[in-house]
Amino acid sequence: MKQSFFEKNPSLLLREFQIFLASRFGVVFSLNMQTTIIFYWIYELTKDKLTLGLIGLAEVIPAVGISFFSGYIVDHTEKRKMVLACILGYILVSVLLVGVAYFPFADRSLQVVCIFVLVFLGGVLRAFYSPSMFSLFGKIMPKSLYPNATSWSSMSWQLGAVIGPLTAGFSIALLGIENALIFIVAVQVVMLLVTMSIKPQAHEVLVKEPVLRSVREGLQFVFKTPVLFSALCLDLFSVLFGGAIALLPVYQKEILFISDMGYGILRAAPGIGALLTLGLLAFLPLKTKPGIKLFWCVGGFAVSIIIFGISKNFYLSLAMLVLSGMFDAVSVVIRSIILQLTTPDHMRGRVAAVNTMFVSSSNELGDFESGLMAHWLGTVRAVVVGGCITLGVVLFTFAKVPQLRNFKFEDDTDKKNREP
Repeated sequence: MKQSFFEKNPSLLLREFQIFLASRFGVVFSLNMQTTIIFYWIYELTKDKLTLGLIGLAEVIPAVGISFFSGYIVDHTEKRKMVLACILGYILVSVLLVGVAYFPFADRSLQVVCIFVLVFLGGVLRAFYSPSMFSLFGKIMPKSLYPNATSWSSMSWQLGAVIGPLTAGFSIALLGIENALIFIVAVQVVMLLVTMSIKPQAHEVLVKEPVLRSVREGLQFVFKTPVLFSALCLDLFSVLFGGAIALLPVYQKEILFISDMGYGILRAAPGIGALLTLGLLAFLPLKTKPGIKLFWCVGGFAVSIIIFGISKNFYLSLAMLVLSGMFDAVSVVIRSIILQLTTPDHMRGRVAAVNTMFVSSSNELGDFESGLMAHWLGTVRAVVVGGCITLGVVLFTFAKVPQLRNFKFEDDTDKKNREP
């Protein structure tokens, strides 16, 4: 007898999770739209590839640096309250960006500095938002539903990552940068109200321990869990060296010669691919040999980025970016499930903070690496070399980490794979 849609996806029957998905989608949508506009805006102001890379560095420095302590704070704070505080902070940053867009700066360099300062503040907020949402997920979702719920959580993220850049491209063309930024503020205010619908979650009062000791325990847990550590490293280096998104303004104006809408479409392409894959995973969940599939997908991601790098045809470039998103989506789902299954409840904030340092910030580090390599080698060489390095990382990890290669989805993963 065939199972119904909700029998296959029981996590969607939980009202708290429905609100969680809506909030996650809305915040990710607004932040991706904002990031797309900022990259376009900065390149319009500076015409400099290295400056595009520095945007990523401006966000990653606080996101990584503060992550050493944000996980400790999240573990000792009610999770819903932390998420609401972060969204409120994002609203403030977005309002200030609107002010920067409308203020008549006599010197463009001062305007660029103001944008960078606000990007830096966004990085501070993300150091808290990512582990807060990860911990809130663990509070509202029964552990038995983690694999199914993780797929839907990833899908809501990817949906925001797709529609955000697409909306940004159309908004820049039709409304202008200033009005597009105002729209982002409105979306974030709505998401604040939506998130307030989640009930305050029971919070276990943990024994206060020194911050540095707490941070060290989070790092030690990750380092002593080979499957988790290797999955994080694989994702870190693949995104670090294989990312090409930061250079899309250069491809738009100097290689592909396309419109602002075309830029938005390319920016959304990886998310479109990811969304297609996540839709399939909702009906054909990953069950067999997830470790092997992880390696194949990261390798496929690298090859698609290499082909994108050398392409001078818009449609081939679009297809390769869509394909890169499809491969990346599988690796994201597998890594997310590994993270959920291997992390004890009392350490979720700290481990999620380490995850932010390793993976969530790799996108911005990758942006910096792309801008720097493009400045030194040229745009096309930078993308192709990055893809080749990613392939090398895949082969090295496959040979050196059999635990990840042989990984299976089981509730006792942490017990089986942790070193003595």
